[in-house]
Amino acid sequence: MSQTPATPSATTSQPLTYGTYLNLEPLLQLQHLHSKPPHPDELLFIVVHQASELWFKLILHELERLVTRLEERDALASLEQLNRVNGLIGIVTAQLHALDTLSPQCFAQFRGYLGTSSGSQSLQFRAIELISGLRAPDYLEYLKSQGPLPEALERVLSRPSLPELFDALLSARNVSPEQIYGGDEHIDLRLLAEGFLGYEQSFGMWRFLHVQLVERILGPDTHGTGGSLGGKALRETLTNRFFSSLWTVRAKFY
Repeated sequence: MSQTPATPSATTSQPLTYGTYLNLEPLLQLQHLHSKPPHPDELLFIVVHQASELWFKLILHELERLVTRLEERDALASLEQLNRVNGLIGIVTAQLHALDTLSPQCFAQFRGYLGTSSGSQSLQFRAIELISGLRAPDYLEYLKSQGPLPEALERVLSRPSLPELFDALLSARNVSPEQIYGGDEHIDLRLLAEGFLGYEQSFGMWRFLHVQLVERILGPDTHGTGGSLGGKALRETLTNRFFSSLWTVRAKFY
């Protein structure tokens, strides 16, 4: 099979290459160390967090597509899209292990140069939580206490969450969570439900590993970067659940 010739980019007359297509030159210049003298482990810290934000961008992109499939009431297409999201969550979770190699004493040597920055300020992660169904009044109140909600988060809140869309899909099919586990009549809905539980478990694993990482580097009771509450507050998030009805339905079979 012949390959399609490279076409010139929109800004130059030169054909696209691997480097120019991916904008590698500017991308690889975005890691600015603030420690003085530059601490060799700060690059690791920056790259892992920048990479996480890139994965969050892709996850949000795929979640938007999932929302559209659910709004179309297409269970199988939603499941196909959800499988991709679950794979991406696994990737962003796995890369946290890179920071397991960062010792407490090394982090302490450049932590002071982080200023007020904190992972809790990640708008993309907050958007993922909101799309996924974390919309408890106390959580929304916490977000608003940080200042006016950014437009990106307001836009997410203007649309139904994943659990709400799944419930709407069940209502459109006139079935309950118990019914989809009662036989094979609604196997597509059951597979989608199990996919959502897999999503919840994968998300929970990210939270768990993040807590473990923070406590491994900072200890269990130390405040996090930027004045955040650290491991103690993060441990409380481990009980958050998106699809509570899919968890409680299991007890009705016993």
